[in-house]
Amino acid sequence: MAAAKTTDRVFALAEPLARELGLSVWDVRFVKEGASWYLRIFIDKPEGVGIEDCEAMSRAVDPLLDEADFISQSYYLEVSSPGLGRELSRPEHFARYMGEPVKVRLIRARDGRKEWTGRLTGYDGGVTVSPDKTAAGGPEPGREEIRFEKAEISRVNLLDDFF
Repeated sequence: MAAAKTTDRVFALAEPLARELGLSVWDVRFVKEGASWYLRIFIDKPEGVGIEDCEAMSRAVDPLLDEADFISQSYYLEVSSPGLGRELSRPEHFARYMGEPVKVRLIRARDGRKEWTGRLTGYDGGVTVSPDKTAAGGPEPGREEIRFEKAEISRVNLLDDFF
């Protein structure tokens, strides 16, 4: 089964369980690292996720995944928080964090840069940011917003400027 279909099925299975536990599913990833497969479920809640939340979600979803049995290869199940510098990957992520500072990483450099920071000002599959004018190599004069096509983007993360 393709990883995308696997993640969609896991998301659909896990979301009702998460709601019962007072959580939401932020994202699901099914990735191969070396010889091993990892099924990662990222959970969230307004007051932040603790280890107890991760344990509760893991214990709730594990038997349902075994029962559904739609993942043919063996894998390691990991449940965690998406963290402060969380990756924005779903339309609802972008809607929730509109106006917040983000870092856009590009696949190939644009104007000599692969990373751009600024406030998220738009999302329609592509991402629009109002660039950080104080950063080295900031936007050229008169450029208030920059739009990045989905095909250009490697990832978009909330800008974690607490550290």
